[in-house]
Amino acid sequence: MARMKLKELECHLQEVDEFEDPKILLEQYPTRPHIAACMIHTMASSFDDIEGRSILDLGCGCGVLSIGCVMLGAGSVLGLDIDTDALDTCQQNLEAFDIDNVDLVQSSVLAADNLLREKVEVVVMNPPFGTKHNKGLDMIFLEQGIKLATRAVYSLHKTSTREHVLKKGESWGTKPQVLAELRYDLPATYKHHKKSSVDIQVDFIRFAIS
Repeated sequence: MARMKLKELECHLQEVDEFEDPKILLEQYPTRPHIAACMIHTMASSFDDIEGRSILDLGCGCGVLSIGCVMLGAGSVLGLDIDTDALDTCQQNLEAFDIDNVDLVQSSVLAADNLLREKVEVVVMNPPFGTKHNKGLDMIFLEQGIKLATRAVYSLHKTSTREHVLKKGESWGTKPQVLAELRYDLPATYKHHKKSSVDIQVDFIRFAIS
């Protein structure tokens, strides 16, 4: 079966419902469809890390990455999130797309390794950027992802933190590779945001498990 093209994937992912009432403490920003499509298509076309693979979407939110992975042929997907409201929206999205090979689990990221009976091949995530009250949370997500994957971890991190993130990835025994520098168009989700949207430069990084 021919792989879905990038533009077609992005069009489908634009149909995914986002957070109704995003929670600031959880840094709930939706992964924009063009970024999600770029991530997943690269994973599939450049590294053969989607088709037939077992995948964990860590901090899955409304499920855009999980849904994209299924569309490109993932064998099984597990979506994990601490927020039951996000998981409810994710479940509704899965039903709308008639997807039945994604399992959802409500858990904190720190408890994930105790919940999973066995590791997955690939972990994909758009973690909290670890700003303000969540300082360092992005690295907690990354460390957990590395513990749970046998093949690779794919993640987004602020470009301004690149040196720190790459050093940490290496210290945890992986081979990090910056695949792309993307413009993350952050909508004015919360009341304290003054502008209608803010652009943040983010790195799309693959951490190869050695």
